[in-house]
Amino acid sequence: MTQSFFDEGALVAVLTTQPLDRALDYKAPEGGCHLGAFVEVPLGPRKVIGVVWGPGKGDYDYAKIRSVIRVLDAAPMRQEMRDFLTKAAAYTLTPMPAMLRLATRAPGLGDPPSMRKIYRRGTSDPDRMTDARRRVLEFLSDYGDLSFTLKELAELSGVTSSVIKGLVALEAVAEEDSPRDLPFPHMDPERPSKDLTPDQATAASQISAAVKAGDYGTTLLRGVTGSGKTEVYLEAVAAALRAGRQALVLLPEIALTAEFLKRVEERFGARPAEWHSGATMTERRRIWRMVGQGQAQLVIGARSALFLPYQNLGLIVVDEEHDTSYKQEDGVLYNARDMAVLRASLVGAQVILASATPSLESWANAQSGKYSRVDLEARFGPAVMPTMQTIDMRSEKLPSDRWVSDALKRAVDVRLAAGEQAMLFLNRRGYAPITLCRACGHQVGCDQCDARMVEHRFLKRLMCHQCGETKPMPEKCPSCDAEGRMAPVGPGVERLGEEAVKLFPEARVAVLSSDMYGSARALKAEIEGIAAGGADVIIGTQLVAKGHNFPNLTLVGVIDADLGLQGSDLRAAERTFQLMRQVAGRAGRAEKPGTAMLQTYQPEHPLIRAILAGDEEGFWRAEAAEREQAGVPPYGRMAGIILSGPDVAQVFDAANMLARNNRALAQVGAQVFGPAPAPIARIRGRHRVRLLVKAGKGVALQGAIAQWIGQLRLKGDLRLAVDIDPQSFY
Repeated sequence: MTQSFFDEGALVAVLTTQPLDRALDYKAPEGGCHLGAFVEVPLGPRKVIGVVWGPGKGDYDYAKIRSVIRVLDAAPMRQEMRDFLTKAAAYTLTPMPAMLRLATRAPGLGDPPSMRKIYRRGTSDPDRMTDARRRVLEFLSDYGDLSFTLKELAELSGVTSSVIKGLVALEAVAEEDSPRDLPFPHMDPERPSKDLTPDQATAASQISAAVKAGDYGTTLLRGVTGSGKTEVYLEAVAAALRAGRQALVLLPEIALTAEFLKRVEERFGARPAEWHSGATMTERRRIWRMVGQGQAQLVIGARSALFLPYQNLGLIVVDEEHDTSYKQEDGVLYNARDMAVLRASLVGAQVILASATPSLESWANAQSGKYSRVDLEARFGPAVMPTMQTIDMRSEKLPSDRWVSDALKRAVDVRLAAGEQAMLFLNRRGYAPITLCRACGHQVGCDQCDARMVEHRFLKRLMCHQCGETKPMPEKCPSCDAEGRMAPVGPGVERLGEEAVKLFPEARVAVLSSDMYGSARALKAEIEGIAAGGADVIIGTQLVAKGHNFPNLTLVGVIDADLGLQGSDLRAAERTFQLMRQVAGRAGRAEKPGTAMLQTYQPEHPLIRAILAGDEEGFWRAEAAEREQAGVPPYGRMAGIILSGPDVAQVFDAANMLARNNRALAQVGAQVFGPAPAPIARIRGRHRVRLLVKAGKGVALQGAIAQWIGQLRLKGDLRLAVDIDPQSFY
């Protein structure tokens, strides 16, 4: 049995976040330490954070082994969390220090608990009473034992801080030190929920019963857009809270949290913890600590919220589970949907995968019985599914600088005249995807990547969407020096917004694109304003397809439904189907019926016809049959190997060496394809070469890959990344 407490001087193995290939031996500090304790240890001349991972090996001179400096004031990492990190590392072939970094992404973990000043009613009354003093004391009396910060008390009482400081000196107001990292407000699962339809009630009862049982299980909650999936899984959250367990809801987009948090607060009477890149450093530290102490019952977060130190996790909801943003594409390459299932299996928790258009992987797991499945087939309340139709662009005869067809313009005009909203969807950020010289044909590319730079007119700059590099718009051609001949080619949402202003001069036009807002807060505020009627025509990228509810939106026009039809990615058809169905689902979510119109040059394409027919099960069956015949996921296994470096010859030499020496893979029946230049062959100055490994569904691929790539000694600036179950192939 693994030792759980180590006395002073005992050898302990400490895993740090530093890029080392193993845990290091240290002597336990004065007072000893627990297994899983967060500690500070010396590493060379530095002090670094680590976790006590087990007993030390003792294969080094004891006299030369250094001691743990101190144990941090944080709850020890639980065994289930250590198991999760270990298994996730083994599955993704990620070094353990990199996994530990994901689990310690909160600032100030090594700092002592910070304090702040709070104020409450004191024990005396001032000799001289003023109106300002009276307001403060009456406010504090009204709120009993509650305390407030200086800023809160001053604002709520309508006085200056000097008035409060004066009352402190007179002991009429008490000033106390309080921990800055306070527990989150208690959430009440017994508060009444919204009235559920019979279908919703049945679904909620089935899923909540699984949560109450306290065992592991995964349920695919498939419901058409607007069917009320959120209300169903909030009942499962309530079941977890009643059982005294914590819940996590993963959302694919920060901009989705504003409306969702309101619904959570209405249901449970308090705001949950909110974990994503838009949270302040102070709030991230508070969430990390409170989750570990069980003082945060519900977390709403991005994919990295999976790595918080939950004390008693009972439920994980992955909303819009099909969304590609759940796949981490740099650093540690993992899919949050799959890691949610792994984490839940280790703690006896339930997983709910919610989507109107599930990933084929989840659909197949439900078909095989590995996952349970619950369906919601009708929209909530009076809302009905939108009607869908195509606009054949071959007969529209548009001028070269227009992208909104006459048929779509007429449909928008009808909606605007009725006081309704219309949305024009184009899955392309920026103003124009290409800037071209009309004199010599040169297309402006990124200096660091093999990618064309995209014009962002609101920034007055060109931007590379691979590395983020920007440069000013050129006044003359970088190739032939011709002046005044640079021209934008093709539309982005900014250019579409410009066209909409001309076509609908009386309308209020809003452009929704994630790169047009300086902060997540600003983007959330814009979406709230649009939902409240603050715009007539909405121009949006795929951001608008992700769960937003615009009650007055009755028309969605897809500007280029053909964008994803020619993709070589094995998931191109699936993603196009999902995106079109999702964005169409924004229309008609309230009392007024909605319509979706798809502009296409290929109305007879099987995928376009499947989108119009709305036969989702038929589409999944056909797509599954093709994948199964080809032996690709979810009916086979794949892994991508990406080699990169500044010297293209060195990168190809290493890739060719791996391709030739593939015995470890051949022994398990795996095939190797490549090497070949990646579709984007250079990013940030680094040349990229890919190999693709394909194997049968039951093959133990990770062990074979680890043995295979173990032959390669990375020299200089050569890097190798392994992508198990790749979602993209750029």
